[in-house]
Amino acid sequence: MNRRRRLLIGAAVAAPLAALVAAKPRARSGAHDDYFLGLQSALAEAGLLRPTLVIDRARLDHNLGRLKANLPANFAYRIVAKSLPSLPLIEHVRRATGTDRLMVFHQPFLNLIAERMADARLLLGKPMPVGAAQRFFAHHRNLDFDAAAQIEWLVDTPTRITEYAELARARTGEGMGPLRVNFEIDVGLHRGGFGDAQALAEALRAVLAEPALQFSGLMGYEAHASKIPGFLGGPRGALARAMQRYADALAAVRETLGADFDAGALTLNAGGSTTYAMYDGSEPCNELAMGSGLVMPTDFDVPTLADHQAACFIATPVLKALERTDIPGIESLAGLMRAWDPNTARAFFLYGGYWLAEPVSPPGLQRNPIWGHSTNQDLYNGSTEVELGVGDHVFFRPHQSEFVFLQFGDLAVYDAGRIVETWPVFTQGA
Repeated sequence: MNRRRRLLIGAAVAAPLAALVAAKPRARSGAHDDYFLGLQSALAEAGLLRPTLVIDRARLDHNLGRLKANLPANFAYRIVAKSLPSLPLIEHVRRATGTDRLMVFHQPFLNLIAERMADARLLLGKPMPVGAAQRFFAHHRNLDFDAAAQIEWLVDTPTRITEYAELARARTGEGMGPLRVNFEIDVGLHRGGFGDAQALAEALRAVLAEPALQFSGLMGYEAHASKIPGFLGGPRGALARAMQRYADALAAVRETLGADFDAGALTLNAGGSTTYAMYDGSEPCNELAMGSGLVMPTDFDVPTLADHQAACFIATPVLKALERTDIPGIESLAGLMRAWDPNTARAFFLYGGYWLAEPVSPPGLQRNPIWGHSTNQDLYNGSTEVELGVGDHVFFRPHQSEFVFLQFGDLAVYDAGRIVETWPVFTQGA
């Protein structure tokens, strides 16, 4: 065999071996840093040795400061209630921002806020089935909250307008004023709503012809803008296109209303957590909605929120810390799996689990892909160097806030090294 052939064979053997070595997982390890040690101590002192959703009030206040600094001066702020689903949490945000505007997405939440926040001005964040609106009125009891004046129902089709007109006529007979309807417009997300000026103008004329309805404004959601890659124009290009569509819709409103047009009297809503900081005040809207960016679940780790801080964590105790990971039926492979991936060496069974969340402390934990998830005792693996024992907490960051926050009961508010209070969350039904 000549030298050239030996080199070729050697290279053919070495290449996959090198790839295998490169692919082999390295051991990860670590312990809680001072922040999470302090949070763990506070939870233990408060007796919260169960799955708990923690709000860091100092970090929440930092994010509120960034909101106020980034929001254009000529825009109002609207709280997205589904992303902050707790009355005390919303009240905290209201005090910090001075707003009475909320966006609501769920009929039971609408009833609760109308009952408990009589001064709030509410915009529906999605078109509700007319039956849900009927149920709201059937259960509405707070006479200090004027539902006709303080709620804007979102409509997206001529059919929806017809349904709400029928409801409004029935309610008018009970002495209630006209229902206010806000038009959902498609500014590029393509999730429904009025997509062209002619259709919007025709719908607006239908509302103007119905004494039981009152046109209140436009809502154009542009969450897609922050996700548009550079080769398609990037976030700023996408936002510019969305705002051009918004301006076209507003022009149709202006033309249809004629001398009655008054932009300042309309709710012209836009924005979202991932986009609000991109506005400079020149856009055709007059208010921005934002919620999740105040607590920062992982889905909102985007460049436009780089100056915000993670302010919510799931904390849960370790119930069992085993020195070996055995998978039922393949116990004999435990040593081989550990040799390949040292991060599978130890097994930690948690109190609860299977949340929309990622572990953040201690570092080095990973889910076992063979075992799968459990909502009762979730399994996470770690190397022999991970510093974690029975009774210690594992901390997760939720992917989102709007649903995950509702899974743990009262929120635990962490401030200055202690759990200082608890905030009840919304209930899905009632």
